[in-house]
Amino acid sequence: MNHDTRLQEGFSGQRLMVLPRTIISGFLSTDPVTRHVYITDIGYYPKARHHYAERPEGIDQHIIIYCTDGSGWLELDGKVITLSASQFIAIPAWTAHRYAADKLKPWTIYWLHFKGDASDFVVDLILKNSEDYKPHLSFDDHRVKLFDEICRHLEKGYSEDTLRYVNMIFSHFLSSLIYENKFSRAEQSEDDLLAKIIRYMQSKINSTLKLNELASCVNLSQSHFSAIFKAKTGHSPIEYFNQLKIQKACQYLSFTNMPVKEIALNLGIADQYYFSRMFTRMMEVSPTLYRDKNRA
Repeated sequence: MNHDTRLQEGFSGQRLMVLPRTIISGFLSTDPVTRHVYITDIGYYPKARHHYAERPEGIDQHIIIYCTDGSGWLELDGKVITLSASQFIAIPAWTAHRYAADKLKPWTIYWLHFKGDASDFVVDLILKNSEDYKPHLSFDDHRVKLFDEICRHLEKGYSEDTLRYVNMIFSHFLSSLIYENKFSRAEQSEDDLLAKIIRYMQSKINSTLKLNELASCVNLSQSHFSAIFKAKTGHSPIEYFNQLKIQKACQYLSFTNMPVKEIALNLGIADQYYFSRMFTRMMEVSPTLYRDKNRA
């Protein structure tokens, strides 16, 4: 391919929005809602034949490229990476890179540039969960609708309300990339171990559970089960079960006149004072004060 035929933009059906730099340096970087993470450029390139970009010094924004069809390649930190359908890549700011669509099956990509006080941390989260910069991402129509919603509103102009709204959507879009297992409907299976055990906990909310009973429910050893559960939730199984109990207690306190002792018994806790201590530790307020505040 001759260098002359390479294109940075100009594809049939494309969408492209570059926000005015005065808005970026003014409103977006200072507003309490948007300044943490905000879009600076956004676009959609379908079947982007001859698409090519090269930035030897990188740029002052982070880049995300989400490929939904075809393929392309990127050179990042001296490493050549192939990007295919259902994959996305995050390119950190000030990182030298170049990329191009495949000659035979050019990629279809959704892409955006972003900045903000929390943007470095967001990119670190993405890279932490990825392998060779390119996490796999199953196609989800809802994610594409989020992207389209951002573009649709930006095409109407840059009022302060519009800028806040689209960047709130953008935060949701980012969360769909970082925490796909929570976002994607395809991953929310009834057979999922975590979903199964949480349903079991909820069905036993009025009783006492032991670790061996929970592990047996999913046919795992106690140690293996505990390790998997904590990796997915950040809490041990018994801690999580107690959190569900306190969540239920909050509902009783808010919506019923049930005495605290009776609430404890309904949650499988015979000792009212133990229940009160556990509630106060998690909620930083006693059950009685919690009820009074919510009633007020």
